[in-house]
Parts: sequence; structure tokens; C-alpha cells
Amino acid sequence: MLKKAKESAARGDAPTGSKDLAQAVLDSSHQIWLAGVGAFVRARQEGTKAFETLVQQGEKLEQRTKLAAAETAGAASAKAKEMQQMASGTWDKLEQVFEDRVARALGKLGVYTQNDVQKLADRVEALSSAVNELLKSTGTPAPRKTKAKTTKRATKTAAKKPAKRVAGK
Repeated sequence: MLKKAKESAARGDAPTGSKDLAQAVLDSSHQIWLAGVGAFVRARQEGTKAFETLVQQGEKLEQRTKLAAAETAGAASAKAKEMQQMASGTWDKLEQVFEDRVARALGKLGVYTQNDVQKLADRVEALSSAVNELLKSTGTPAPRKTKAKTTKRATKTAAKKPAKRVAGK
């Protein structure tokens, strides 16, 4: 409005005077103030709507983000299980290779394995049973079982000398 007053004054259409110019400035400033008040009211009314719209958009974004995070976590978990299985298989293979090598080395040194000792124990038991049956058939009383006495010296010499392998059946 102020521009209009200046333009009309420049053309000579409006009466020249400081009162008209001052009134035009007052009217223009009043309109600017009313526009500001109107903008404030509109912002207040539409601000609530805008806020609600932003909340809705935020909720949608949060849902998408949670879904994407869950998918990513599932994929990561599956990959971790796969890697764990691979590592477990590798350790099992490594353990088996180690056990095989140790068994071969002990075999070369002439050390009996648990399996060898068990076979010998079974064979001793079978021989003992056969001897007892033979003694029963001849009428001779079976010898009583006694605990084997071991001395410290016998234990030491047995520990120093590796036992010889007995050929199996």
C-alpha cells in the first residue's frame, strides 16, 4: 500500500501532503500487522494438523525401520549359525587328524592302546574260564583268586620297560 501511495504521489494523481503519506504508511503497517496475526492463527490451526501428519509419517517410518532391522538381524543370525557350523566341522576334523597322528606315533613307539589292553583282558578272562573248566573236569579244585602284590621296585621296572604286543587272532 505504501508503494501505491508513493507511485500516485509521483504521478501527481494523489494530493501531495505529508498527512496522506503518513496515513498510507499507517494503513500499510496495520495491514502488515493483520497479515502477521492471520499467519499466526493459521499456523496455530494448521500446526496441529501438520504435527499429526508428521507423527503419522514417523510411525510409518518406524514400522519400516523395525521390519528392515528384523530382516537384517535374521539374515545375520542365519549367517552366524552357518559360520558356527563350518567352524565346528573344521575343529572336529582337526581333532580327528590330531588323534590319528598321536595314535600312529604311540603305535610306532610300541605303546598299547586302550583297545589293545581290552583285547588282552578279554583273552585273559577267556583263558581263565577255560582253565577253570579244565580243572573242574579233572576234579582238581580251582585255585583261589588272590590280589596281586606289587612292590615299588616291580612297579618302577614295569613303568620303564614298554610291554611287548601280543599278536591278536
